[in-house]
Amino acid sequence: MASWQNLSVFVYYDTFTEQQRMEKLDHDWLTKGLIDFEYKKYVLLAYFKSVKESFTKVELYPYLADLVWHYRNLQVVKENKSLMKDSFPQELTAQRIKNLEINYRKIIADDDVMLELEQVMEYALPLFKLSLDEGSCIYDYVESQCEIIPVGISSLYKNEGYLFVSQPPEKETNIYRYQMTLYEQSHHTMRSIQTNHISVVKKNLSTTYESIKQSLTKKFIELPNPCTYLVVSKFNFPYQQTLMPIAKRLLMKEIGR
Repeated sequence: MASWQNLSVFVYYDTFTEQQRMEKLDHDWLTKGLIDFEYKKYVLLAYFKSVKESFTKVELYPYLADLVWHYRNLQVVKENKSLMKDSFPQELTAQRIKNLEINYRKIIADDDVMLELEQVMEYALPLFKLSLDEGSCIYDYVESQCEIIPVGISSLYKNEGYLFVSQPPEKETNIYRYQMTLYEQSHHTMRSIQTNHISVVKKNLSTTYESIKQSLTKKFIELPNPCTYLVVSKFNFPYQQTLMPIAKRLLMKEIGR
């Protein structure tokens, strides 16, 4: 089974419209509101109930990304009694990071509060780990049912091109234009993939993946010989919540070879 740590960089730097509809666990849930074990336990149980419901429907995101961040954050707090700036994703502004750090510095000086929070963290960490393991198992299964295939002749320049995504009965294919972005984080060079949806093409005997690529090349002349990849799934999975994020992960791995 692939470790969830291997997914963390990828999954967090993506955005999903479902994020607004999920049972949100605030970034500062540990110190926000009443600092009481029973209260925090109630908050966590409600959150993990929603996570379980999502995973039962094979909907991985945005919860898998959220779980990774919260688990890492709790580990940093537990081990260092402070928040390190490098543990935060780019979506958090500098001001939000500063506010979180100030909150933690305030509570560290209060022994009674720290004892309560340590009890909460001891309770929460195994729950996050359990959910992460479950999400990773689902991820591994879905990925094992997907295949990525180059369409036509591949270009030496792989940082920009097209991604086709299809699932049974393959009557239509979603077409994306992708671009690889490199950025620095904690003295390491990281990669992310941005995709823009171009169209949905209905498949028939005269419309092949190669002919779709040729049409794109004629339409977007700035990419005369684009790398193009097809991700096809053996089964139907929730598209935005599961298949598309995994398709992008497969694309990143293929480009990185």
